[in-house]
Amino acid sequence: MNKIMITAAICGAEVTKEHNPNIPYTALEIAKEAKKSADAGAAIIHLHVREDDGTPTQSAKRFEECISAIRKLCPDVIIQPSTGGAAGMSDSERLQPLSLNPEMATLDCGTLNFGGDVIFVNTENTIKNFASKMQHLSVKPEIEVFDRSMINTALYLADKGFIDQPLHFNLVMGVRGGIGASLSEFDFLVNSLPEGATYTGTGIGKSQFQVAAMAAIHGGHIRVGFEDNIYISKGVLAKSNGELVEKAVRIAKELGREIMTPAEARALLGLKVSK
Repeated sequence: MNKIMITAAICGAEVTKEHNPNIPYTALEIAKEAKKSADAGAAIIHLHVREDDGTPTQSAKRFEECISAIRKLCPDVIIQPSTGGAAGMSDSERLQPLSLNPEMATLDCGTLNFGGDVIFVNTENTIKNFASKMQHLSVKPEIEVFDRSMINTALYLADKGFIDQPLHFNLVMGVRGGIGASLSEFDFLVNSLPEGATYTGTGIGKSQFQVAAMAAIHGGHIRVGFEDNIYISKGVLAKSNGELVEKAVRIAKELGREIMTPAEARALLGLKVSK
């Protein structure tokens, strides 16, 4: 079976040290968590950034500071900035990390209820604008999918020339307001992807390693990390993102999948050489 690519989503925008004291905020903390993840087998670091007090930000300056810190500790890893930011941010705020000309970035392809009064808004025009900017800069989009309709949106955008083929998806499962994380729902999403596409499976909370196993079995790739889950096992807080990556690696290897290096992941995704 083909090799597997592992992404570590090391801090996110919402989880805090009150949830798990090991959540990184500062540039040095973020870099150290990236290093632990890369050493454990992650080829990609999915990156949100925070102010030192934990406040989420999309500031290009803060992204540059954190990316520089990561590069000093693990120069080969792929760094994938989020353009999702945090709920309530404007489009112009969210787009700031693209000014740093990353190899790839996330492209959310739909609006989602995040619970209570929180809505993560992505209008069709927002999605087209983000996709166009990524295409212009030769930034590979990772298409974020929280439900089947978002695959339809991505296929429409590809057909209209806003996204270049081949497509790479991140199937995010288990978010309240989005698709669940059952095997039937996983099959539904995977069977809806276009020929030639690649995908990563992301399980939220208790579904993290269930989705990891399903993706490993079915030829997909895996994302783990504090953004999505803070526990290494039921009721036991993870000590680091590296510990979560190590568990994903064990699952993948038990299922016959060897782990991709960053160079192999770049080749799979067709990434440009970062500057």
